[in-house]
Amino acid sequence: MDFRIIIATIRIDRLEKVEKELQRIGVECVNISKVKGYGEYRDFFERDWMVEEVRLEIFSRREGVEAITAAIMDAAHTGLPGDGVVAVVPVEKLFLIRTRSEPAPDECGLPK
Repeated sequence: MDFRIIIATIRIDRLEKVEKELQRIGVECVNISKVKGYGEYRDFFERDWMVEEVRLEIFSRREGVEAITAAIMDAAHTGLPGDGVVAVVPVEKLFLIRTRSEPAPDECGLPK
C-alpha cells in the first residue's frame, strides 16, 4: 500500500477555485471542513482573532501527490500572509467501510 493523505488549510474565499482545479485534474473525492485557527496572519485587535479557513483532506496514491499539491497551491495562492499550508502524510492502512477491503486502483479519488 503506497497511499498518502494530503491535508491543506486554505482561505475560505479560495475554496471554489481550488475545487474547480481539483476537478479539472480528475480528483473525485475530497473532504472539506470549516476550521478556525491562526498562524502567520492573525489580528490580535479583534475580539476573536482566529480566522475562519477550510481544511481539505484527499487520499491519493504516491504518484498523484505532486499534481494534487501543485493544483491546490496554484489555486489557493494570493501571495499574502495567511494563504495556508499543504502537508503530505504517509498512510499505513486504508479501508473502504462498504466493502471492508482496501480500495482498488480506480476507486474514489485515487489516480488511475
